[in-house]
Amino acid sequence: MGTWVDFKAVKDAVPITAVLQHYGVQGLKKSGHELRGRCPIHKGEGSDAFKVNVEKNVFQCFSCQAKGNVLDFVAAMEKCSVRDAGVKLQEWFTIAAGSGQGAATTAPATGSKLASEKRAGPAPALSRGETAEKNKPLGFQLQGIVHNHPYLAGRGVTTETAQHFGVGFFPGKGSMSGRVVIPIHNEQGELVAYAGRAIDGSEPRYKLPAGFHKAQVLYNLHRAVEVGERGLIVVEGFFDSILVSQAGYPFVVALMGCSLSEEQERLLVAHADRVVLMLDGDEAGRQGTDECLRRLARQVWVKVAHVPDGKQPDMLTAEELRALLEK
Repeated sequence: MGTWVDFKAVKDAVPITAVLQHYGVQGLKKSGHELRGRCPIHKGEGSDAFKVNVEKNVFQCFSCQAKGNVLDFVAAMEKCSVRDAGVKLQEWFTIAAGSGQGAATTAPATGSKLASEKRAGPAPALSRGETAEKNKPLGFQLQGIVHNHPYLAGRGVTTETAQHFGVGFFPGKGSMSGRVVIPIHNEQGELVAYAGRAIDGSEPRYKLPAGFHKAQVLYNLHRAVEVGERGLIVVEGFFDSILVSQAGYPFVVALMGCSLSEEQERLLVAHADRVVLMLDGDEAGRQGTDECLRRLARQVWVKVAHVPDGKQPDMLTAEELRALLEK
């Protein structure tokens, strides 16, 4: 698709609700054609400052004064130009421009490149009390996955660990071809999706299947609870979880992002009396940690393992992880 942007095609093709889902915006209240709630741009405390008109496909925040269409929303969220926002939207959604008329079609994105490679794929933007359609178990398993691929070794994942998590390079045909695939299971241990990590620099860096709701899942929960502990370590990404487990802490789960959905909150409280938050050492990770603390501390014992600035758990050695977690 290159870097050419058909702005009209993007605006016509992408519903603002899909972009809200992409960012995992939670708790918006629906009234007719409008959604209202806390502003995801400046994260102000005003409960109804942020308004979305679904019919007109526009938004406005009466607190930070941000307003406009889907391009303006992404530009505000990413702190980038409208043109860069258009490029991102074209990457996140399949958009075919018409011959100068701006005609467009969209298909649900199979993956998204977010500020961090681990913040991938859409998450439902649900109002409180609303329930999304459940992720359905897959009727197949990918065959021929290579667990001893050099990419995994380069990230410090042993072949034994890769086999345990089912992670590896997929040489077969299909949307995950040529990617490192990561099986994702639900609370019951049923396989519900594969995430595909690009290893050749192609975009999107991560692919998730259309219709998969990552906000309904805590990655690795089914294995973590089998350990028999009533404590869970919470990280952001797949490889964070894999390498923390490899370091000797198998009771670890990943949010698949830096925000906690209501369903993920429910799962944590249901399966843990103690939670250690170990999100990335960047601004988004710190904000996510504060939000998780605010919501979880009323229900379970919570402590924070502070990852060094600019780092994430999968960048630390096993010794550094142990030192961090045993403080």
